[in-house]
Amino acid sequence: MAPHAPRLYLVTEPVNDPDVSASALAAALGAGDIAAVLLRLSPADERTQINRIKALAPLVQDYDIALLLDGHPDLVARSGADGAHLTGLEALQDALPALKPSRIVGVGGLQTRHDAMLAGEAEADYLMFGQPEGQATPSLQATIERVSWWAEVFQLPCIGYAHLPAEVAPLAAAGADFVALGAFIWDDPRGPAAAIRASAQALAAVSVEAVE
Repeated sequence: MAPHAPRLYLVTEPVNDPDVSASALAAALGAGDIAAVLLRLSPADERTQINRIKALAPLVQDYDIALLLDGHPDLVARSGADGAHLTGLEALQDALPALKPSRIVGVGGLQTRHDAMLAGEAEADYLMFGQPEGQATPSLQATIERVSWWAEVFQLPCIGYAHLPAEVAPLAAAGADFVALGAFIWDDPRGPAAAIRASAQALAAVSVEAVE
């Protein structure tokens, strides 16, 4: 069992209009112990992307929450983001010189245990197991297996990606330091704040069980 409740890692829907995204994001940020927000951006030119990031970064950072970009390591410094999340070992290695040591660098899309270990040796700040919607995603059981293996062997933090509310507690119990909350947060008819509170309660329950 996990020795403590992981923190939440919130993944946005692809942002096109930051004004529209801001209201939903604002409703979500105060609803749980969120460590970071992964900002996903719809395709656009570079200036538009920077303007989108700048519009949302203060909203996130005012809650003392890190704002990470899904890719776009070249935009981190110019947009005021706190770091980037890369997909794959090659993308991580390409981004590290520009982002380290002042920015956060995370990585997912690691297909093998060997790739995960190489990412850890490259000094990524965290590894993510499981993938956001729209990407090739492993099964929940495969993600739990990878999280459990990593948590037992390594000190570097790892994230387990939850696609459904019922996946939050199993990923926490497997030893994830953070649980990423996917599209179900934004699709919940009760609103994102209620969905996040429910996820936070699931994490807290795992923590209590671990102590007992």
